[in-house]
Amino acid sequence: MTARPGEIHSQMAGVIKIAVLALGGQGGGVLSTWIADLARRRGWLAQVTSVAGVAQRTGATIYYIEAAPDKGRAPVFALSPAEGDVDILLAAELMEAGRAIQRGFVTPDRTVLIASSHRAYATAEKTVPGDGLASSEEVATAAAIAAKELVLFDMQKIAEGAGSVISASLFGALGGSGALPFPRSEFEATIRASGRGVEASLSAFADAWARAEEGETSKQGEGAPGTPRVGEPQGPAKALEEWRRLEARAAALPEPARDMAQAGLRKVVDFLDPAYGAEYLDRLDRVLAIDSANRDWALTDMAAKYLANAMVYDDVIRVADLKTRASRFSRIRGEMHVSGEHVLHLTEFMHPRAEEAIGVLPAKWARWIEARPRLFAWIDRRINCGRRVRTDGLFWFGALYLLAGLRRYRRSLRRHEIELEHLERWYALALDTAKRDYALGVEILACRRLIKGYSDTHSRGTSKFDRVLSALEMLDGRADAADWLRRLREAALQDEKGEALEGALKTVKSFA
Repeated sequence: MTARPGEIHSQMAGVIKIAVLALGGQGGGVLSTWIADLARRRGWLAQVTSVAGVAQRTGATIYYIEAAPDKGRAPVFALSPAEGDVDILLAAELMEAGRAIQRGFVTPDRTVLIASSHRAYATAEKTVPGDGLASSEEVATAAAIAAKELVLFDMQKIAEGAGSVISASLFGALGGSGALPFPRSEFEATIRASGRGVEASLSAFADAWARAEEGETSKQGEGAPGTPRVGEPQGPAKALEEWRRLEARAAALPEPARDMAQAGLRKVVDFLDPAYGAEYLDRLDRVLAIDSANRDWALTDMAAKYLANAMVYDDVIRVADLKTRASRFSRIRGEMHVSGEHVLHLTEFMHPRAEEAIGVLPAKWARWIEARPRLFAWIDRRINCGRRVRTDGLFWFGALYLLAGLRRYRRSLRRHEIELEHLERWYALALDTAKRDYALGVEILACRRLIKGYSDTHSRGTSKFDRVLSALEMLDGRADAADWLRRLREAALQDEKGEALEGALKTVKSFA
């Protein structure tokens, strides 16, 4: 039997259409089930469906709920949301809200948008060699324009503070927004009926309800991690005395470069020892001698940043050190909500090459191996393969801990020799260039940004660095040399393969 148009309209009157966009592990399925159960508690009919997400968003999934009062005839619910036809949209992360706006699920005439202002970075953002992060401010602005009502604050922070997950915070924000015609007691009863993590979920729910009920929306950038506070250093009296002398030297630097130099000094000393920090400041003194206040100490500021990055390179020893620090295990336990009575199993993926293994040998031995290509290739065939190791066990944790202990011998190792030779060539080139073209010298220092990471990542970055600086001979003497070097560096940061850089280099060759 076919229903007349008027009957169809009356059947669908009062249907509430809700979309939930969440990433894997954020409890989107739990949240959608809670919403449907809440509706059924009030005697409504409800249906939940889900559309599997995309890998670029770490398994983002769209959950869709339609609910309507039971009027004796079962309505035909839709299986997925349609553009311009969503009453309430909940996004468990800011860019998921942006994705919903792009797809037309959020409209200013009807949609209540409830979203967390925190960020979970997409694969595409992480893989860009430079800064590939999408603008959170632009999404927040678009949300305020696109939605009829907006509830936006850091719900992830609330969930973590309560020891729960973000689904509980979103459920509380949904209730506090007043978008559903159900009393708070029914929301809470729904959570209790779930039977798992009830107290933590109720705590997160209550905090988010209060924020949403007050009509709060977060300021742009809320939820971003702040600058970590640096604690008072501890250690032997002699080392502390050396550290204080280094701090005094850094504090005496010109104000525009002082903060960066102090941060760089902490990083360098943590990497090796106070004597290494003294080397860092000695190198800064070299740039300070040719810099001046009328240029706002731009050369010194740039050197303070990238000199520290160059001196703190990622070798096998540093990777082992970072992976065995107690603070790392504490952070992981906190992020995974692992309490003290539970056992944490931690598996690491490692893929070293022969270069990394030989780099931790004494320089003389390593050079001997490097001079014998067949031996080098033999070693590489046995080392260059991916492997997963359990660092929660004694064997691999102990191996990495012993490897991290080699930091005291770092100055005698081949990798340190290679890095310092490269550093001195780059630094001397920048300072010599700055004497005749100050802006170009600053840009040469900034090119060190291209070199980062470990193993293949470091190798690709070094290759791009060399290709960018290969243009210096073509640019030398031009008034716009600094601008062109900056363009080449930015092109190198656009993609992993360096295709944009190749195009930019061809442009430079065309007019050189």
